[in-house]
Amino acid sequence: MLWPLLPALVLFSVLSVVQVQTAPCQTCRKLTDSFIKGLDKTSNKNFGGGNTAWEEENLAKYARSETRLLEIVEAACEKSDFDCNKLLEQIEDQVETWWFHRQQEAPDLFEWLCIEELPLCCPPGRFGPDCKECLSGPGGVCGGLGRCEGEGTRLGDGECVCDPGYFGQLCQSCADGYYREKSSNHSTPACAACYHSCKKCSGPENYKCLECKPGWLFHDNKCVDTDECGTELARCSSNTYCHNTDGSYECRGCDQACVGCMGSGPARCKKCARGYKLRGAKCLDVDECSERAIACPGLNEACFNDEGSFRCECADGFIRRDSICVENQPLSGPEKGLFDDMTDDEVLVLQQMFFGVVICALATLAAKGDMVFTAIFIGGVAAMAGYWLSEKGDRMLDGFLKGR
Repeated sequence: MLWPLLPALVLFSVLSVVQVQTAPCQTCRKLTDSFIKGLDKTSNKNFGGGNTAWEEENLAKYARSETRLLEIVEAACEKSDFDCNKLLEQIEDQVETWWFHRQQEAPDLFEWLCIEELPLCCPPGRFGPDCKECLSGPGGVCGGLGRCEGEGTRLGDGECVCDPGYFGQLCQSCADGYYREKSSNHSTPACAACYHSCKKCSGPENYKCLECKPGWLFHDNKCVDTDECGTELARCSSNTYCHNTDGSYECRGCDQACVGCMGSGPARCKKCARGYKLRGAKCLDVDECSERAIACPGLNEACFNDEGSFRCECADGFIRRDSICVENQPLSGPEKGLFDDMTDDEVLVLQQMFFGVVICALATLAAKGDMVFTAIFIGGVAAMAGYWLSEKGDRMLDGFLKGR
């Protein structure tokens, strides 16, 4: 039973149509252009088998075959082009319909697929969801002096976006800063740029200004720059100064030696910043290390002068620990043990001496007639004798006798 699945199928179909409609026109155009290139590339190919004539007679002509369609579709989108691949996946049925049934009556794939079937685009000179006609004049769309916003797509409002130098509903008027050139023929003359300081003019020269741009004053048919820095027009924050430019001004930062300034450099300071001192006409750095009696009062500290300041660092051979400069010595390790400085041979000799003391103690107890201690004493003497008669015992005894 498919009836329980019907609502889900309908919803999936609606979502697919919505997704296609939101795809941009340029993606559809790119896809169809690539498809047409694939047609040209495969125009002279065949099935490529051993018996092409039999294949074309029995499997249909290669020119309209599914084999050729698959070759073209597989190369239509680059692997990295997500939008193209997504759109192609959504319109596989439409592409197959055009390939097998509509090529003859609709040879323009872009027009049939992107404009009529999906739809994503509009014909030239039209815009918006309903493909309304763009504003046109004697020179064409937007008078031939601009472009229609959204032309060729299902987007935009159709207003004219004029070329530089033009304005108006059909871009027929000269914009500010442009004038109408004279023409010897009957065509409408073009708009040309005025002198850069003119808002309106009758020609390109600086003396043909009719109205000035902001920041300029009209004088003898010329536009002269207004020096905002010499008037009350400039507004600069503290510790900046006014710098005049053509038609305007800019605020620039004072030199680091200044607290407030009237221009660039340490000679234009209103007041010297901390760490600087007025010498002649300039605010110059104070060398605190030489002018102060004790710039760095800490023990083992050295003074280093910086621009506008100074710093105290530990002298060579000292490092700072707990805000104090101390001699740079490696930290002492753990305390050494009693036998850490002794060699291995000396340790062995010491062990033998200790063993000898124990033997003497056992001998004293054995002399008193104690049989247990007598047995221990005899065993110890035997072990001692065996060790001293060995090669190692000879070497250790020799080392000890030589004072090692």
